[in-house]
Amino acid sequence: MKSATATKPKCAVRPAPAATDKSKYRIILVEDHPIVRQGLAQLINLQPGLSVVGEAETAARALELIRATKFDLVVLDVSLPKTNGLELIKQVKAEKPQLPMLVISMHDEMLYAERALRAGARGYVMKKEPSEKMILAINRVLKGEIYVSDRMKQKMLQHLVNNKVTEENSSPLDHLSDRELEVFQHLGNGFSTRQIAEQLNLSVKTIESYRENLKLKLNVKTGAELIQHAIQWMKNEPAL
Repeated sequence: MKSATATKPKCAVRPAPAATDKSKYRIILVEDHPIVRQGLAQLINLQPGLSVVGEAETAARALELIRATKFDLVVLDVSLPKTNGLELIKQVKAEKPQLPMLVISMHDEMLYAERALRAGARGYVMKKEPSEKMILAINRVLKGEIYVSDRMKQKMLQHLVNNKVTEENSSPLDHLSDRELEVFQHLGNGFSTRQIAEQLNLSVKTIESYRENLKLKLNVKTGAELIQHAIQWMKNEPAL
C-alpha cells in the first residue's frame, strides 16, 4: 500500500487542453512557492486565450518541461532554488531562442528588469502590480512586444541617451554582474561562503573571488562590512 505522505513531484505537465482550447496560448509557470504559483495559474486560466499547461518549482524541472513539451511562453520568477531565474533565462535562450519569457517577480524592477532583458526575457512585471497589468504583460510578450513599466522605460531611455547609468537613477548594485548580485543576495540571506558554493555548484575559491570583487565594487573594506551591507539591503528586498 502506498504511503499517504509520499512526496509530490516538483513539476507537473497538465493534461492537454480540450479540443475547444486548441486556440489557447500554452504557458509554463516556473515559481517555487506553491501558493503563489497556484494563484498565478488560476489568474491565467481565467483568461479566454490563455492556458497554463506546465508548472515547475526549479530551473532544472523547468528545463525538463521545456525540452519535452511545446510552449508559447514561459512565465518565471527571478528567485529559484539552486539556479536563479536569470541563469534559467540564459539557458532557455541558448536552447530555444524564439521561446518568449516573461519575468514576474517581487524583486525591484529597477535592479532586475534590465538584467532579465539582457539575459533574454521579453518582459518584466512586479508581483505587486494589479492582475490586469500581469495579463497585459503576458499578452504583450505573446504578441512579440517587450513589456516593462513606464518608470522602467524612462530609466532605459536615459541609459540609451546618455550611454551610461545616470547617478540619480542608479545604485552601486547596478554595476554588479548577475553572478555577483546572486552571491550578494545569498550573503544577505545569511549563507556562508561554503554554503553559497554548494548552492551555486561553484568552488569555495570562486565564491571568495566574487566576495573580493563585491568589496571593491561596493567600496567596503572588510568581509564583515560586506555581509552587513548585504543584510541591510535584503531587509528592503523581498526574497520571494
